[in-house]
Amino acid sequence: MRLALSLGRRGQGNTWPNPAVGCVIVRDDRIVGRGWTQPGGRPHAETQALAQAGQLAHGATAYVTLEPCAHHGQTPPCASALIEAGVARVVSPIADNDPRVSGQGFAMLRAAGIAVETGLLEAEAAQDHAGFFQRNEQGRPWLTLKLASSFDGRIATASGESQWITGPSARHLVQGQRARHDAVMVGAGTARADDPSLTVRDFTPSRQPVRVIVSRHLDLPLMGQLARTAREVPVWICHGPHPDPLLYDTWAGLGATLLECDLVGRQIDPSSALRQLGKQGLTRVFCEGGGMLAASLLSAGLVDELIGFTAGVALGAEGRPAIGALGLDHLSQAPRFSLAESRVIGNDILHRWVRAHR
Repeated sequence: MRLALSLGRRGQGNTWPNPAVGCVIVRDDRIVGRGWTQPGGRPHAETQALAQAGQLAHGATAYVTLEPCAHHGQTPPCASALIEAGVARVVSPIADNDPRVSGQGFAMLRAAGIAVETGLLEAEAAQDHAGFFQRNEQGRPWLTLKLASSFDGRIATASGESQWITGPSARHLVQGQRARHDAVMVGAGTARADDPSLTVRDFTPSRQPVRVIVSRHLDLPLMGQLARTAREVPVWICHGPHPDPLLYDTWAGLGATLLECDLVGRQIDPSSALRQLGKQGLTRVFCEGGGMLAASLLSAGLVDELIGFTAGVALGAEGRPAIGALGLDHLSQAPRFSLAESRVIGNDILHRWVRAHR
């Protein structure tokens, strides 16, 4: 099952709107087939593993990291494929919460006389599929907020210089994090100040992440990297009601997808923006700031995971803070996270936190 989970993670960032599943088929204590969900969400992991196993799947045990699907979509149900292949046993850690499946896959297998065991490494599987589950239950993707800052929590000097606070090892790891998410998201201020590409550059992923910009007025650089490459790598812009018609038509003409969102006061409602992303099928979003967007997501309780890279440099009070104003009067109002991991990355420290209630 640990191998199946590791195989499933190979698909993260590539399979939305489907979950990233891994499958290992074992017969007579020997692995005879393995697979994971392919880019775009199909073929499914079970199909890949069964094709590799061939006739050896008959009488074998299939380890699958999520309940096999039971509905007819663009491909037949994986539960049916396992039945037709003649597997004797299916081990799966957790049920699918998609209402089209949700226990029906297990029921199909049991009705066919296949032994079904659940619960093995359930916590690990739940974490791997958290974005898929959350989109099904809450209508929004899992959101990871990444902050790369100085020791005193600054992301740039007073003049705006930020390249580079962290070292090459940390920046390389961020490229890998981008590749494991469906989308990379930044605020309009970051898009204007940094002219980022937001692509995975250190290696070639199976599927570049969608680039999401939160911009109420669509007032983004029309000659910047995002505009020039919008037809090559998807650009989605979360904007407010009643945008400037000329800007709207210009960005649409450049190939961007435009998603209208509600407002809270004079800013984009972050809950509305994430619901829009969920409707489009995204399950995992990697937010890279800036400070105002980070503050709005934290204030709304929408950050599921924090990834921080801290460098051994101090920029002082005049430096730009990593997170904008939260308007807190009492410490008890501050969002709390639990430490999940910390390690040295080159000359920097990585620390990963998850919401305290999870």
